[in-house]
Amino acid sequence: MPANDDKTGCRGKTTISELAAEFGITPRAIRYYEEVGLLSPHRNTPTSQRLYDDRDRARLKLILRGKRFGYSLSELVDILELYEVDPTQRQQIMRTLEYGLQHIREIDERIEELREIRQEMLEFASSFLEILEEHEAEAAYIELARDLVARMGEMK
Repeated sequence: MPANDDKTGCRGKTTISELAAEFGITPRAIRYYEEVGLLSPHRNTPTSQRLYDDRDRARLKLILRGKRFGYSLSELVDILELYEVDPTQRQQIMRTLEYGLQHIREIDERIEELREIRQEMLEFASSFLEILEEHEAEAAYIELARDLVARMGEMK
């Protein structure tokens, strides 16, 4: 277990396996983030064991949130490096907002594409129902098809 440093709430140094377990990711993912420059753990000299502090924990939390929001690793590197050159965080915040605007635009485009695909699928479903009706398929098939098409139209 990670040791608490004192009563300040600082968690102290954490091993890679402890950090991985805390965030629900693999140690390999953490080593990769280290490799691309997103994390920089301290090394325990005698054992060369990676030790992560509260700064690394905060950075990993930002990395995982950024990934969930669709940020690329290069965007995350860019954002996190800005903190090093501007501790006021103004540049970091502005860059994050710029990337965020870009990602929201991309999300809106994907949503529109999905709406179009959904509409096209509903049209195909209706045309399949018409084919069954034109070929005078068994009533059971037609009723089942009508039910399925109606349920597709009701889904949101």
